[in-house]
Amino acid sequence: MRAFVNDADMLGMSFASYARNVAREVITVGRAGTLMDWEGESENRVYASLYTAENILTWRGERIQGRNVLTLLVLHESVRGIATDGEPDEFETKFGEQIRVLKLGVGGCQVEVWRPKQQRDRGQRAEWEKVESLIPLRLGKPLPLIPFVFHGGSHSLADVDRLPLRDVIAVNLDHYRLHADYRHGMHFTALPTAWVSGFDKAATLRIGSSTAWVTDTPGASAGFLEYTGQGLTTFERAMDRDEKLMAILGARLLESQKRVGEAAEAIELKQSGENSILGALAACVGMSLTQVLRWAYWWNSTEAMPDDVSNVDVVIELNTDYSTRGLTANEIVAIVQAWQSGALSRDSMLELFRRSEILPDGRKNEEEAAMVKRGMPSQPTGPTNKAKEANGEKAGMVNAN
Repeated sequence: MRAFVNDADMLGMSFASYARNVAREVITVGRAGTLMDWEGESENRVYASLYTAENILTWRGERIQGRNVLTLLVLHESVRGIATDGEPDEFETKFGEQIRVLKLGVGGCQVEVWRPKQQRDRGQRAEWEKVESLIPLRLGKPLPLIPFVFHGGSHSLADVDRLPLRDVIAVNLDHYRLHADYRHGMHFTALPTAWVSGFDKAATLRIGSSTAWVTDTPGASAGFLEYTGQGLTTFERAMDRDEKLMAILGARLLESQKRVGEAAEAIELKQSGENSILGALAACVGMSLTQVLRWAYWWNSTEAMPDDVSNVDVVIELNTDYSTRGLTANEIVAIVQAWQSGALSRDSMLELFRRSEILPDGRKNEEEAAMVKRGMPSQPTGPTNKAKEANGEKAGMVNAN
């Protein structure tokens, strides 16, 4: 498991970075997937492969023995060194496409790899051929399930969920159109345009500080056309409304929040309400990533099914505290007093400090207790204490006087 956490995809990416990529895919497009596989040639270990929503082509699920399981999964892949015609590339400069098909049958999980045949005519429809067929094994037996985990914004099922940023994307698209119309109008109206009246039509007039327009025609005039109307302000007001609407929907970076005259509790309540959707998404992604860890743990253990691995063995929780407000000095004192009075355990106190980012996440409670013990000043005994008590009594008498 340590090797998997340090290098989850066998491409040098840690599991923490892998989790960030999964969260980014779920936030942007609402969907992603992880295929678990075993590398048994050189490293003999489990690894994960991330598939975006576009590369999950089709799937089918059935209810078998009282549970919903995935029975068919078709994935699109890009392979380095395989050209579009399916021929190997010596220099590995090309990327070819292939289709990976996973089926769950009576004998367990079966994997097929399909690649397109060489095309002779451009207009000819691509034909695919099966180039590989295998049965992945674990402890010498076929896999009882398809080793794939779906990541979504509200569940980890195969069903397509609602896009989390759909409303923001729609308003952002409208904002882009308004901005394009606004810039188009400025291009044709904001630049001054020269005009003349009463000049010879065949004359060549040049514009510049060293050029003068001269004519013998009485009443001739010249000037510049400048846009002074209010037509473009309609686009400006519409863009302002879209920006405020995007800020309400969650794009807070587009608008600075005013903190003057607003209590901390009101700000905290507003933040918690705005972050509720993001918090639910983080919790759901955390559950699906826990399933990925269960597959990795199961492949190295002796449990019969991946579902037999519980949260006691492996679990991951994404941070859902998005507030920038930490603990105040009075709150810290209250927590310490609760621990000293026995109303709160030391582990609970340290966990509160850890969630408030006072303690680092990677430090265990035993390590923190040992560091506190090493940093405590030594307590002198014997006459020194009596001397201090005597000095304290004297100081108290002097202050009282």
